[in-house]
Amino acid sequence: MQPRALIPLVLVALSSFAVAVPSPSGTEMAKRATCTVNSMSSASSLSSCTSVVIEAFTVPSGNTLTIKAAKGATVTMQGSVTFSKTTSSGPLFTLDTDDVTFNGNGFSFKGNGAEYWDGEGTGGGATKPHPFVKFQGFGTFTDFIIKDSPAHAISVGTSGGSAVFSDVLVDNLDGASLGKNTDGFDVSADDVTIKGSTVYNQDDCLAFNSGSNLLFENNFCSGGHGISIGSISGSKSVSGVTISGNTVVESMYGMRIKVDTDATGTVTDVTYSGNSISANDKYGYLISQSYSEDFATPGTKSTISDINFTGSKTTVTTTGKHPVVGIDCGHCTGTWNWAELDATGGEASDLVLGGGVKVRPFPYNQT
Repeated sequence: MQPRALIPLVLVALSSFAVAVPSPSGTEMAKRATCTVNSMSSASSLSSCTSVVIEAFTVPSGNTLTIKAAKGATVTMQGSVTFSKTTSSGPLFTLDTDDVTFNGNGFSFKGNGAEYWDGEGTGGGATKPHPFVKFQGFGTFTDFIIKDSPAHAISVGTSGGSAVFSDVLVDNLDGASLGKNTDGFDVSADDVTIKGSTVYNQDDCLAFNSGSNLLFENNFCSGGHGISIGSISGSKSVSGVTISGNTVVESMYGMRIKVDTDATGTVTDVTYSGNSISANDKYGYLISQSYSEDFATPGTKSTISDINFTGSKTTVTTTGKHPVVGIDCGHCTGTWNWAELDATGGEASDLVLGGGVKVRPFPYNQT
């Protein structure tokens, strides 16, 4: 009979153990929620959302939209977001989430650029909010459209991890006559990849302004100022850059490194491979330490080094009267390998090789 007497004691013990197991807290339950953004008010508190769905709506004048979801969140668009004309300074949209997976599903952020464009850009005329959209945090960002940004389209200021942008379309085609300073991607961050994207605009397709470990690959640029490193101002630096497999057509410039005359920063370890540059009005490829001029008295406080054309052939064709290649160096150092640069058209290359740099072989038709 004694063994049966132990049964109630065992049941009591098991019952006590079951009570001790905690149930999911309210916070844990909330972090599993899917949150929908279809108005300004619905975007106000997303920090515990691990899945955010953006539906079509219009952001009223005077407002800016920020999505700050839980770390590791998935953010997807199921409709386009339109921004009414505003006097806000920008950014008008900010995505600030760590380790985010952002999928635009082909939908747009619409900036109503035609209501701002006046041919003066950010330097005058109507106030133009810029950047239009800004990405912070880190993660993957794919398949979205920037349509008619008032000025600069995308600012990349990610941190804390790598950021990969793919299948992005910046469509400022309607700004061909009056759009100005409509940069595609402005990057001030480390560990950024931009690939498989298309930019139609009236300024730099890409500008790497500061950062390291940067890749711009298999993109298409038209109508603007081509692919740039810089402008480098102050003590900012850019290093570890690969620019490969891109196409630039019908632009003012092909590719540039532009450093302010009084800058003290550095540009180093840049590799160009397999790019196609054609139908440009000015330089096919330009290095200038006298920015904002193309050629003036170059500064000597900054350093440019280790600039190479290797891997696959990069072809540069210029249709204008400017030199196909221009180098305006006050302080460029080292021996650069330009074996895989094929540059034709334009006038004779213009070379100012200050700082002792050696370019091997010399660019096409040098003076």
